[in-house]
Amino acid sequence: MALKPLCISVLALLVERPMHPYEMNRLLHERHEDRFVKIRLGSLYHTVERLQADELVEAIGTEREGNRPERTTYAITAAGREAVEARVRELISRPVREYLHFALALSEAHTIGAAEATADLQQYVTALDEDIAELTALLRAARDRGIPETYWIAGDYLLTTAIAQRDWITTLITRIETKDLIWQPDLQ
Repeated sequence: MALKPLCISVLALLVERPMHPYEMNRLLHERHEDRFVKIRLGSLYHTVERLQADELVEAIGTEREGNRPERTTYAITAAGREAVEARVRELISRPVREYLHFALALSEAHTIGAAEATADLQQYVTALDEDIAELTALLRAARDRGIPETYWIAGDYLLTTAIAQRDWITTLITRIETKDLIWQPDLQ
């Protein structure tokens, strides 16, 4: 079974220790894993239910604090541990073709003029610069808190790819502006 991204995140949390879905949600957001996977509390509860039905997690207890609703705590099963390890190994051993919106937009950018394209690309660079600053601050905070690098290595990957993407787009803008790259809509 190919685990979906949220399933991988849930099982990985449960490798650390048993917890209830509300705590999983809090930790995923606290660790900024919403940069890798779409996290909604309702989807998270549904994912845990599906993992339980597939016997990859098991309920190990229910507790109630004050007026709060009951919370069921889950633990990963041996099958769950095997499944998450197999899926992570699969994903880091070979590239998966991802259909990126930006690459699609680049492939069709010939439909707009050079001035519009460079202005829009500059906005993209500005957004990347903001993302780079945020990632840099998050990684610095992780280092300062003594969090082992293996827990934030994906953030370093995101930072490195954002920098490379920004630099490539900046070069593209220059090539369009200097007419090193002849922009097709402007020839018509």
